[in-house]
Amino acid sequence: MRVLGVDPGLTRCGVGVVEGVAGRPLTMLGVGVVRTPADAEPSHRLVAIERGIEEWLDEHRPDCVAVERVFAQHNVRTVMGTAQASAIAMLCAARRGLPVALHTPSEVKAAVSGSGRADKAQVGAMVTRLLRLDAPPKPADAADALALAICHIWRAPALNRLQQAHAAAAARTPRVPRTAAAPVRKVPR
Repeated sequence: MRVLGVDPGLTRCGVGVVEGVAGRPLTMLGVGVVRTPADAEPSHRLVAIERGIEEWLDEHRPDCVAVERVFAQHNVRTVMGTAQASAIAMLCAARRGLPVALHTPSEVKAAVSGSGRADKAQVGAMVTRLLRLDAPPKPADAADALALAICHIWRAPALNRLQQAHAAAAARTPRVPRTAAAPVRKVPR
């Protein structure tokens, strides 16, 4: 399986491609960052991110794309930029018919380091070890993108089995027609 990991961001969008299967040594095929100028219009920045991700998709031809799931932070402006960059990555993948997987930061940290509370240095060190690199990828956004790809390769078999089990259970369960709800009556006080 070849996975493009995307650590979304408006200024630095980390991208990394990892190939392999769960339980076997993994191989890094590429890592980098799509950068946009902070003073550019948001619409122009999103176009630049789209072009950058399209180039990575063209060059590496992944089987799927793993994107960091956006989570609420205190800084709404940061969340908005991250969500917009995340949407661009999902759009680029969907346009090509590639499956998209979303993983939370704590899922990724737990997958590569064993702790959902690992810091950036720990994640970078584990990515370096798992991919047998000479040094941690810089900046941290690049290492995070590789960690996303690793996480997905390791989690995909279990996720696929869960989806298949859910689909099989849904097919076996008879559908019960819904009845209209009883009207709500106001009770005077």
